[in-house]
Amino acid sequence: MKRPAGSGKPGDTIDVLIPAAAKDLGTLPHAIDGVRRMVRHPIGTIWVVSPDNPRIRAVCARKGCRFVNERRIEPIPKRRIRYRSKRWERSGWLYQQLLKLSGDRIVRRRRFLVLDADTVLIRPHRFRIGGRTVFYCRRWSRPEYFRTYRKLTGLRRRAKVSFVAHYMLFDRLRLARLKRLIEARHGKPWHRAILDSIDRKRNFGFSEYETYGHFVYGENPSAVKLLPALNLPLRRSASSLTAADRRRYARKYRSLSFHRRGVYVRRKR
Repeated sequence: MKRPAGSGKPGDTIDVLIPAAAKDLGTLPHAIDGVRRMVRHPIGTIWVVSPDNPRIRAVCARKGCRFVNERRIEPIPKRRIRYRSKRWERSGWLYQQLLKLSGDRIVRRRRFLVLDADTVLIRPHRFRIGGRTVFYCRRWSRPEYFRTYRKLTGLRRRAKVSFVAHYMLFDRLRLARLKRLIEARHGKPWHRAILDSIDRKRNFGFSEYETYGHFVYGENPSAVKLLPALNLPLRRSASSLTAADRRRYARKYRSLSFHRRGVYVRRKR
């Protein structure tokens, strides 16, 4: 007999962290619904981390999630991050990655799933199988991610895959080890080391998923199970999807992403 979504052993209970912004209002409710339908672990609390936006607060109230003002967990104020060129603006993108790595400041469970607010799960997911952590992987990445990873940690990547799959299970203990390693190597707070290690001439200078995933895999590959992410980016709106659409896409894909890449382009004044 199939287990219903959210079923599992009590010890497998996880929290969920979804960083969001106003641009995500169209997908956020669907991302939350996807977690509740498709994550095969008991879910403790779903935390939505966002600027203080009344519409996002309303989504949280309607969906039974906890709203958290991003300033509560930010390691550095957004206004102090400058990561841009004449053509692109990535300061907010980088800030949100630092928020994800700061999720251990609010979650209550040892393990917490971080999900991008523009991504909807459409097939069942487990993130712990037989005592191993499951990472959903892709082949796409950027060489800058791995250069920054080595600069931060002094380690070479051992996995020949990319962990940039738009969601990832974090373990607070392993995340703490990663931060301690970075701080010991650089003699400064982990977030400052990240900001100082990025090649600011490149618009893909750092990946939180790539950094954490390769660190965990490098510690003990046998404790990790790799599965293909099978993610599909779509240009349509999440609200336009019918139940039949989701079933059709789910025959081939595990998740759908509704990216709005235009927000990273600097507009001429």
